Amino acid sequence: MRAHLIQLDIAWEDKQTNYDRVERLVARAGPMPGDLILLPEMFDTGFSFNVERTGDGDLATLNYLKQLAADLEVYVQGSRTVQGPGGGENRATVIGPDGEVLAEYTKIHPFSLGKEHERFPGGSEIVTFPLRSGEDSMTVCPAVCYDLRFPELFRVGLQRGADVFAIGANWPQARAMHWRSLLIARAIENQAYVLGVNRTGSDPNLSYAGGSIAVSPRGEVVGELGSEETALSVEIDPREVRSWREKFPAWKDARIGFMPRR
Repeated sequence: MRAHLIQLDIAWEDKQTNYDRVERLVARAGPMPGDLILLPEMFDTGFSFNVERTGDGDLATLNYLKQLAADLEVYVQGSRTVQGPGGGENRATVIGPDGEVLAEYTKIHPFSLGKEHERFPGGSEIVTFPLRSGEDSMTVCPAVCYDLRFPELFRVGLQRGADVFAIGANWPQARAMHWRSLLIARAIENQAYVLGVNRTGSDPNLSYAGGSIAVSPRGEVVGELGSEETALSVEIDPREVRSWREKFPAWKDARIGFMPRR
């Protein structure tokens, strides 16, 4: 199966323009039924804290994701903001090929240096979702942007059977080297595919360099983009995960229970 990373130049707080851009890039990628489409963090608005204006209260973005998935019979993961009981939530929503919600993950690690935590309190649950069924099935663990800096999340995902980690981001150009290095590290540590889709372009506060990347369970870069608005399509194969973990089973030696909580 293939994964399609949609590297978008996100129009600031303009949902319809961003829906149109996604559709154009997805059409160019040419996904087949059962493929996975990954969108950047807050793909519909950019990294806006204005939840009252940009939050998905009318479910327009949710319905858009549902329609996109159902029309193409694919899996779609995209981050949107919603108003939760304790404030806004930066939420990655996963839609299955039937157009129904398959999983939702709320970003656990808000970016405190950028004061994200003041508008989007962190989530508390690591989730996984199934990709296809039978011999081709894979388990995917979603994450969002700053989560990438915290390997504990990924280790728990591995314990829950993750073969693929899918990260949507608005990662700034100033720390582009960290983005690439951490994605490769997470793949090596967990012997899993790591798919990182970043935005490109700029918003009122920051510039973004794209650099979306796909890394194999062996830590090899199997696809990478520059700063252009485009799509990256790569093959992901559950047999590659199984064979590498059997050949070099380092993941079995992790002593999770030995690590102190505090």
